[in-house]
Amino acid sequence: MKVSIVIVSWNTKKILAECLNSLKPFFDSSNAIEQQSEVIVVDNDSSDGTISLLQQEFEWVTLLDTGENLGFPGGNNRGFAVSQGEYILLLNPDTLVHDDAIEQLIQYLDENPDVGAVGSRLLNTDGSLQESCYPRPTIGRELWRLFHLDRIKPIGIYDMDSWSLVDTREVEVLMGACILARRSIIETVGGMDEDYFMYSEEVDLCYRIQKADWKIVWLPKAKITHYGGQSTDLVKTEMFLRLYESKLLYFSKNHGRTAASIYKLILYIASVPRLCLYPLSQIQRSHTNRDKMLVLASQYRQLIQKLPSM
Repeated sequence: MKVSIVIVSWNTKKILAECLNSLKPFFDSSNAIEQQSEVIVVDNDSSDGTISLLQQEFEWVTLLDTGENLGFPGGNNRGFAVSQGEYILLLNPDTLVHDDAIEQLIQYLDENPDVGAVGSRLLNTDGSLQESCYPRPTIGRELWRLFHLDRIKPIGIYDMDSWSLVDTREVEVLMGACILARRSIIETVGGMDEDYFMYSEEVDLCYRIQKADWKIVWLPKAKITHYGGQSTDLVKTEMFLRLYESKLLYFSKNHGRTAASIYKLILYIASVPRLCLYPLSQIQRSHTNRDKMLVLASQYRQLIQKLPSM
């Protein structure tokens, strides 16, 4: 088996169907690579009819019904365990695969034995460039990002708008929406860390791949549309809190408890001014702006309340 495509789904029935339909041209091809490939969908206890859809309309997909929500790392690891491919493609259900994107990713790993993982160029639905990779988080970079200083000089993010869309580029972290990695490396580093439920798991995985002396590369020739947030939009505030809980876990695991404590302090300092969004929302004429500001103020208030126990 050449490649195993692993997709973890939770209540994303409609967009998952679109994702799988975008994969059909790849599997309908007579090319030898496509004939040595498989798709594994790991369903994290969806309640929207995803299981029935897969059973009735996508018989060519291997379905793993977990019966519980294992989170993104746990779901992927379940898929890894039954996969057979030399390469494993981590693909989000809220993606649409363009043209020969998968072939391009496979070819790149075939031709570059020092590269452990490669990611595609991610596009927004209007075709514009989406953040596809970013620098590994550090205390300094997070401080810069939280206070929106990347608008002055990109430090917490990459200045991708200035990058060539032809040349590959070695990066530190790939977005988890699309990562093709060698099976041997995933087995060596131990798969995804299930201490994370969602968020930062790809940061942790990329960090361990690089510590094992493998390169990580962004390949802009391979294009994939990424809708983003289809599952997390269902529980926005919970996912907002999980985001920072996972970042704290990452700093604790990889940089020690002192680094995690410093990051917690930075989060608190950055959150307090955002509580001012509530009174500011009262003078907003636009209902949309008012609602957004109220939601953000509520999220940061809850973050401040939960920080001591994180």
